[in-house]
Parts: sequence; structure tokens; C-alpha cells
Amino acid sequence: MRLSFGTRGISLQKKLHSACMIEMQGVSSGLLSLPNHSAQVVALLGLRLARPFHRDFIFLFLVALGPIVWFSLIEFLAFQPLPWYAIWSMGFLSVALWQPLFEELLFRGIVQGHLLQSRSMQKTWFGLSISNLLTSCLFSLAHLANHSISWSLLVLIPSLCFGFVQDRFGSVYPSISLHTFYNSGYFLLISNATSLNAG
Repeated sequence: MRLSFGTRGISLQKKLHSACMIEMQGVSSGLLSLPNHSAQVVALLGLRLARPFHRDFIFLFLVALGPIVWFSLIEFLAFQPLPWYAIWSMGFLSVALWQPLFEELLFRGIVQGHLLQSRSMQKTWFGLSISNLLTSCLFSLAHLANHSISWSLLVLIPSLCFGFVQDRFGSVYPSISLHTFYNSGYFLLISNATSLNAG
């Protein structure tokens, strides 16, 4: 089975980038209006959604991989479910919601979206765009600040999944959803309250 994100997401991003560049030219002449500024921010962060992703087979397949990976990790790591009272803690909300949101807007929205403007970055290697590969490498390197080298390398795999759905849909909403789901399951099943407070 050959996976391809096609050109729909990329062509949408190119159109948005062109519209954004035209609007940005108006900035220097002082003609920027508030709606145009909002459109620029939306385009920069990849917050447009061309089609529903929640019914897409590949997106649903990647969602299904999450529990498979969590339960596989339990074989190697201790099963330490998070206590129910800790679900509403700032630590859990941070790793399950706020960090995925911030990371996806930065890495998949700004970095990968900007790289995709170059035709050479749109080329694919085994179904993954060069922009996704570079962004995922940066994403893994960023995790070295708080994690071991081996854990940072493992982060590369889900990062490629997040980048793949960003390319496929031309939007960060699918990658935010996937990242939030992956983090939530991991911290609910494998991590514990101590690691949330330490991280």
C-alpha cells in the first residue's frame, strides 16, 4: 500500500501563501486592515481546514496506531496509570493539551508550512515530504532539552506522522488532534504523577 498525501494540502498552502504575500505587500503602504491581518496569522499558523480529516482512512489509521504503541510500550515500561485526580492537574493539561498545541503551531504550522513554500521541500521520500523530514529532525532536537537522546530519537516517529497529516490536509488541526491524543494516552497509561511534576 502506497501512502501519499497528494497535492491538495500543498496547493492550498501555496494559494494561502500567495494571498498572504499579496496582503503583506499592503503592509508597507499602510493599507493593512484587521481582517487581512487575521488572514495572515491564520495562513502563517496553518489554521485553515480544506476538508474534514476525522473521516479520512489514513488519519483514522494513525489514530488506531496510538493504542497499539501504548500497549506495546507497557511491555518495556512499567504500567503506571495516572490517578484520576491528576487528570485535571496543570501538569497533565500541559503535556496533553498545551504542549501539543504550541508545538504543532510552531513546528507544523510555521516551520513546516514555511519550508513547503519551496518546491524542493515538497519532494517526497517514501511518501514523506522533505519539509516534514527536516521539521521532524528539528522537533526531535528540541526534545533534547528535557529528554534523553534515545527518547528524543523515538519522538521522531510520531513527529513524522504529525507532519504527514499536516501535508495531507494543509492544516495543523489534524496534527494537533493526533499529537494531543498520543500524549494523553501515553501519560494516562504509562507515565505517572511524579513524571508530570518533574517535566
